[in-house]
Amino acid sequence: MVRTTAHDTLISHLQQKLEAPLPGPEAHWQMAPMQRREMAEKYQPNAQTKVSSVLLLLYPEGDRLHFPMIVRPENSGVHSGQVALPGGKKDEEDEDLIETALRETWEELGVRVLRSQVLGQLSHLYIPPSNFLVFPAIAILPEKPVFSPSVYEVAEMLTVDLHDFIDRNPRTVREITARYMRAEVPCFDLGGKVVWGATAMILSELYCILAEHEVSR
Repeated sequence: MVRTTAHDTLISHLQQKLEAPLPGPEAHWQMAPMQRREMAEKYQPNAQTKVSSVLLLLYPEGDRLHFPMIVRPENSGVHSGQVALPGGKKDEEDEDLIETALRETWEELGVRVLRSQVLGQLSHLYIPPSNFLVFPAIAILPEKPVFSPSVYEVAEMLTVDLHDFIDRNPRTVREITARYMRAEVPCFDLGGKVVWGATAMILSELYCILAEHEVSR
């Protein structure tokens, strides 16, 4: 499938932004819970910090661009049941964090993404509750992939219309209960799913660098 001119323009804009200085914390803090701000004052990456990578995977469907998100299974983990981007911890065998993001996307969603399809990376983000330092990458596919979510790592998959995300600005506030807190937090309402915490902070940077672009033209 050949991308439309509008798609090409958006991707070109995104690539330019990824090559320039990113807003980073300025964008992250817009969606950070108050407790997250307090943690930032007390906790910093340390010798035990684990490194991970996630992938924001864009693909066309009709005249729109979309990206998949997953709901983590309910278990004993800190981020159990939360909505996230596909990704995970860097393995020793991984060449770099790009390979981590691509491998995890294959394992979780059954989609092969080539290194040449990676556009760049967003700002890294430290997550105190799980002591992870996460590096988000962005890739673009030429057509909609066939998804085959892992029954072990994915409880549910949802797709987000990038154009709606930017145009509608679905920011809101919800009360959430997590293993380490209960509070009202800033979040995104995406298809009825509440996206908060580190994932919302990552998406906030995406929103900030694309909001100036007229993605719906």
